[in-house]
Amino acid sequence: MLDFILHLDSSLAVLIADYGTWIYLLLFAVIFIETGFVVMPFLPGDSLLFAAGTFAGAGALDLYMLLGLLFIAAVSGDSCNYYGGKTIGLKALAWRWQGKAVVNPKHLDKTHAFFAKHGAKTIVLARFVPIVRTFAPFVAGIGAMPYRIFITYNVAGGFLWVISLTLAGYYFGQLPWVKANFDKVVLGIVVLSLLPVVVEMVRAKNSVRLEN
Repeated sequence: MLDFILHLDSSLAVLIADYGTWIYLLLFAVIFIETGFVVMPFLPGDSLLFAAGTFAGAGALDLYMLLGLLFIAAVSGDSCNYYGGKTIGLKALAWRWQGKAVVNPKHLDKTHAFFAKHGAKTIVLARFVPIVRTFAPFVAGIGAMPYRIFITYNVAGGFLWVISLTLAGYYFGQLPWVKANFDKVVLGIVVLSLLPVVVEMVRAKNSVRLEN
């Protein structure tokens, strides 16, 4: 998975060559599953949007079709996850696969803390934070957030997430330095997206030390 993410340029090139227009369905599926299923937080999101935008900039993909489909995937995925949390709720914590928890309770705890700090805006902010992005709509469903409020932030967050990262790839992905160091750029995107999680973890540890 790490090799696939770090070499998204060559991986996507092969998929586009092999599947043609079906690549749009594959990209839709990845974004929908990553945002729509609480057990799939490890799928690439930010880096995939950037890479897809890069190929659109090179003329291999249609930018407007890409933006439209990925926006729909992001919004519908979050809505699916919301209803999963509302229907299944904390029962998911009891799920086991080969003796291991299917849903990591630590991820739920981090997302609860994110909600406690940012409120409903978490649905927007979480779009740019891996793992929290997958768990935020699920926690919103568990917490019975009114759907009219959820869908408002869901649409806003999905729009900002898809547009910003895809267009970043579209406009900057063709720069010679980016093309020559695509793996480093993707790794940088992953590190930057994980930075808020690391900062929150450090703050939490420091607060515990101060209390003790």
